[in-house]
Amino acid sequence: MEAERPLSVSNDVRVGEYWLKSKVGENCLCTVWKAEHVLSGEVVAVKQVYLYKLNKHLKTCLDCELNFLSSVNHPNIIRLFNVFQAQAQNCMFLVIEFCHGGNLTSYIRQHGRVPQHTARKFIQQLGAGFEILHSRHIIHRDLKLENILRSCLEGDVVLKIADFGLSR
Repeated sequence: MEAERPLSVSNDVRVGEYWLKSKVGENCLCTVWKAEHVLSGEVVAVKQVYLYKLNKHLKTCLDCELNFLSSVNHPNIIRLFNVFQAQAQNCMFLVIEFCHGGNLTSYIRQHGRVPQHTARKFIQQLGAGFEILHSRHIIHRDLKLENILRSCLEGDVVLKIADFGLSR
């Protein structure tokens, strides 16, 4: 069935107001793309969620993720900019902040042991993000290095907690 085939990008493909540039990551339920706004050229991440693969519980989790992300604006929580649906692909697209520095796993692989002053800064930032989660009674349930993103490659790095798909 055509609606069940994942969107693939050999050349840039347009969805909504965004050009999908390259695949950043994927799992069985979604694909995350590095994308660019058609008019402004702003670089964002677009999370393509395959709605036909979601059972009732996972649809509820997606609703929770959307409700939480649309209600919070904090430097240590990934930002949600826009949400739209494409019936042709039976997908929902979440337009979120793109973190140029990748995730914490890639940082540790590249740099090895984290110096104490950097670790302290990272823990303070994560603590600030967790404080927001706690104040909203949110449990992440999938917290791992791959879901902690870095806002830039070097310099004044800001950590962002991401992927609230399994949060409660």
